Amino acid sequence: MVSESNLDNRFLFDSHSVEGIVDFNEVFGRVAPLHIEIGSGRGTFLVSQAQAFPEINFIGIEWASRYYRYAADRLARWDIRNVRMVRDDAADFIAEHLADETVDWYHIYFPDPWPKKRHNKRRMLCDENLAQMIRTLKPGGIINVATDHIDYFDQMEKVLLDPVKSHIEQVPYTRPVGARDGEYAGTNFERKYLVEGRKINTIAVRKKG
Repeated sequence: MVSESNLDNRFLFDSHSVEGIVDFNEVFGRVAPLHIEIGSGRGTFLVSQAQAFPEINFIGIEWASRYYRYAADRLARWDIRNVRMVRDDAADFIAEHLADETVDWYHIYFPDPWPKKRHNKRRMLCDENLAQMIRTLKPGGIINVATDHIDYFDQMEKVLLDPVKSHIEQVPYTRPVGARDGEYAGTNFERKYLVEGRKINTIAVRKKG
């Protein structure tokens, strides 16, 4: 695996070298819809989705160094120019660097469930993080989610479908283009979980307006 220092900078965005809100139209050198994947793993979704939709700008956020490096190297080998990989905590990145109403779509596929009760507060889909995602979504913007973890899915439903949150509404889940027959997201994690016989749960919401 290529070292982090040898990755091609054209496919990266160093969020730690900037402060405040970032204009991602400027980063990509064009005005285009912006999709963000939280937890990109090996980049399977990004490779297929970005190739299928070259008119869309994609950001992949991955904290784990080995997955970040793998995904970034994969994008470089395929020369997929409409993606930038970010190594950062997703909640911090969204809160610190994304302007209001600039994101068209959040993709969250098989996020870390933090299954131990004392760790549940680390889960990405919580009220605080959802508020930041809603702030940054454009009107009509989507949050598309898949998980194999039933306890986490129960929490997702409570957070996303809370009737107090009148500014979002449930919509049909959209399968990414890389999902094969019987798959919901088409990621490496999902393929592993399906072999293990795990049930996949999905949910999607849209920002009203």
